[in-house]
Amino acid sequence: MSKKPQYDPEGIRFPDQKIEISPLVPEMESSYIEYAMSVIVGRALPDVRDGLKPVHRRILYAMYEDGLTADKPFKKSATCVGDVLGRYHPHGDQSVYDALVRLAQDFSMRYMLVDGHGNFGSIDGDPPAAYRYTEARMSKLADEMLRDIEKDTVDWDPNFDETRKEPRVLPCRFPNLLVNGSSGIAVGMATNIPPHNLREVIGACICVLEDPNATLADLMQHIKGPDFPTRGIIMGRSGIRAAYATGRGRVCVRARTEFEEFGKDRTRIIVTEIPYQVNKRMLIKNMADQVEDKRLEGISDIRDESDRNGMRIVIELKRDANPQVVLNRLFAQTQLQTTFAINMLALVEVNGKLQPRILSLRHILDEYIAFQEEVIVRRTRYDLRKAQERAHLLEGLLIAEDNIDAVIQTIRESYDDAKENLMNRFGLSDVQAQAILDMQLKRLQGLEKEKLQNEYKELEARIAYFQQLLGSEEMLRGVLKDELTAIRDKYGKGAIGRASTPKGMDRERHAPPPGGAYHPK
Repeated sequence: MSKKPQYDPEGIRFPDQKIEISPLVPEMESSYIEYAMSVIVGRALPDVRDGLKPVHRRILYAMYEDGLTADKPFKKSATCVGDVLGRYHPHGDQSVYDALVRLAQDFSMRYMLVDGHGNFGSIDGDPPAAYRYTEARMSKLADEMLRDIEKDTVDWDPNFDETRKEPRVLPCRFPNLLVNGSSGIAVGMATNIPPHNLREVIGACICVLEDPNATLADLMQHIKGPDFPTRGIIMGRSGIRAAYATGRGRVCVRARTEFEEFGKDRTRIIVTEIPYQVNKRMLIKNMADQVEDKRLEGISDIRDESDRNGMRIVIELKRDANPQVVLNRLFAQTQLQTTFAINMLALVEVNGKLQPRILSLRHILDEYIAFQEEVIVRRTRYDLRKAQERAHLLEGLLIAEDNIDAVIQTIRESYDDAKENLMNRFGLSDVQAQAILDMQLKRLQGLEKEKLQNEYKELEARIAYFQQLLGSEEMLRGVLKDELTAIRDKYGKGAIGRASTPKGMDRERHAPPPGGAYHPK
């Protein structure tokens, strides 16, 4: 006869179970805060150091692991998505593919980090092709984000099943948070950082390196304002200045338009650039609906004549319409004019933990520069260690070269203790003796003393340079400045952006954007 289970007097639990009684409200508060921080740190907000969210960082690192660099052939996007899911990001495949697609869209990213081959969507809101059809690889600029990652430049964390390591942050040799911006909604907070011009941002970094006391006005001599991939005109600078000073601000972005005469006394409005994150197809549909509902008057026809040479939306006006009045109503009632709310919220490492912070422009630059100095220090220590190990090995080979006959004789007369005999007779270390034993006899006999001595002298010079670099803050900043300048000169060419003067006049850079189809008049 089976024994009945024993219950406590209240009849709600077994007496041998350990159940902790906790008040509902404190428990819910604690659990919700843990959930919120998990979403904030693990999904929605970018890191101030590399400007990436975890999913983007994992995509780029998985592509780097698979050798999908800019100089390698394309590979199916499905391969990359599967690798990211299986190694680092155990979430939905569509979320990973959506993130990968955005990195390859020239209308979403100021400088694309993924080079896409196939249909990756359009500014009209067309969805990308399924990942079994598209192909992808890292862009040339993305290669700079992972440069020197193998030299112990960043910290590593175990992945979800602890079978491999993933980088906590990428070395990111350019200030990606400002260059490409970021947007995301977490729990109780959101971020919306606009993209900027690479040359301008690096110019501001160099300004801080040269003058640690640089003011906001000094920085804004380099960074004039956001530089949206869809271009457009930013009206006024007060919102830009507020955002750079406090981390929050609002900027008004207008489409670029011009009047064009056609027919007999007829005028049409030509739209060649629209505000950032505006769906062109929905914009045209909204204008047409307002014309049909008679909320917009004076318009006879709206057409989309965009092609591979650029954007061209044609708005034909009636003969008796005032073009400027119609254009002003379009700005007021449609997304030809939008407001971009800047909220520069990012994760900052404080005492080893990531915390969300609203950052000014100077704070972002300071955090990035401090991170890059740490990367250079860690890389230099790695290179110094490797150079010292190689120099130590060469010292043993030079000893073997000077005593080549005795070394060969010692090895021939030894049985299981050849290494110890070499160490004892010639004063070699374990590593040096093993290196001599691992060499083939023909290489041992053909050691070129002059070649070894030249390499040893080069290593001595490198070791001295690395030691000097580690001991000099000024040299460290000089190296960082040189590397940033090299990236600016290599990838900052052909940049084009818009930012208005207080009078509404825009500045132009007369060169096509990377991969774009802009033809200045």
